[in-house]
Amino acid sequence: MSTFSNWAGSVTTKPAEFLQPSRIDEIPDIITRSRSVRTVGAGHSFSPVAAGEGTMMNLDKLSGLVGVDKQRKRVRFLAGTRLRDVPGLLRPFGLALTNQGDVDPQSLAGAISTSTHGTGIDYTGFAGTVTGLTLIDADGNTRTYSLDEDPDLLRLIVVSIGALGVVVEVEMQCVDAFDLQAEETGIGFNELMDNWEELSRSVDHFESYWFPHTDRAMVKANTRLAPNGEHRSRIKQFIDDEVVGNGAFAVTLALGRMVPATIPALNRFSTAVISHNRYRAAAHEVFVSPRRVRFHEMEYAVPLAVGPAAVREIRRFIEDRDWRIGFPLELRTTAADDVALSTASGRESMYIAFHIPRFLNPQDYMPKLEPILRAAGGRPHWGKMNTLSREDFAQLYTRFNEFCELREKMDPQWRFGSPYLRKLFG
Repeated sequence: MSTFSNWAGSVTTKPAEFLQPSRIDEIPDIITRSRSVRTVGAGHSFSPVAAGEGTMMNLDKLSGLVGVDKQRKRVRFLAGTRLRDVPGLLRPFGLALTNQGDVDPQSLAGAISTSTHGTGIDYTGFAGTVTGLTLIDADGNTRTYSLDEDPDLLRLIVVSIGALGVVVEVEMQCVDAFDLQAEETGIGFNELMDNWEELSRSVDHFESYWFPHTDRAMVKANTRLAPNGEHRSRIKQFIDDEVVGNGAFAVTLALGRMVPATIPALNRFSTAVISHNRYRAAAHEVFVSPRRVRFHEMEYAVPLAVGPAAVREIRRFIEDRDWRIGFPLELRTTAADDVALSTASGRESMYIAFHIPRFLNPQDYMPKLEPILRAAGGRPHWGKMNTLSREDFAQLYTRFNEFCELREKMDPQWRFGSPYLRKLFG
């Protein structure tokens, strides 16, 4: 590979080499002979978190199950396992991931290490479900961490952004397989903001998409049910996900690009089209939707109680500057967890994700909106666009300096470093 580019096309780099080890025992030698090592999964981060100039390593060939503790419902995976493959691996055991986000190309290690999450006020992100982890450190040694042996240390290292070593195995707390009943409806913007917390607590998994320049939003409420084998028909799924969710949306973005003045009307049309749907299927089929239209994204986790006010401020900001934004804000909630660098560490959170199409320059938008989210006490998703550095993060996480001290102890030569990680932890 001469050039690495992330999914959004916002990050490019030319690593000295790109490797895909097929055995864990190959990794120590790769680490010790390389001047720097960065591990990359799907390249789905919008920040340069996985980019490296030395060796870039992909673990796609280290995929699959290591073991299943049926009694405790703990499952150990090879770290390169893609989220999209997990349902098939768990199906024979009648298990499922506790929660998921809305896309699934990521590797498990990548999703965990960047504090990736789904939605549901009673459910944490992926990191909060980790019960064990194995990594290869800067000296090529294998280190194993366990919730049973040292929970405090495990919680410190789970979200590491690849700064402590190459994660090779992860153990996760799973649950019995379940279905989701999805209800997609419309709601007034003010009603949504006035009742955000109540709505979030009224259903297992609640999220909303609000298109700027409109007074209504689409809400998706998912209820957990015992599985009954029901699935969306292939035709309905194709229409929902591909024709409406991707095809029609791509057309509206193209029209808005050609004639920006039409974007408010197109946004109202999009809200109406996606606000009337009801179906039931296995959990992963409801959580996940294909994303064919590429974009740039910034997402912050703010304390649940102040989230709606931040969204209202973003709305005013967009209108005051007469921006024309054809992508919706995605709004979600999660439970608090006790993972040191999780974006929901210590607090119930509302996640506010701002997107723009790939053809726009994110620097014209993201840094200008970011102060609103920072003023609300927001923490940026580790894999999404932000301008923060170590001094900022030290104010947002109570154990941040402790993590930096551990990183310095485990990797004083920055073998797992990059210019971007030095900005975060240097």
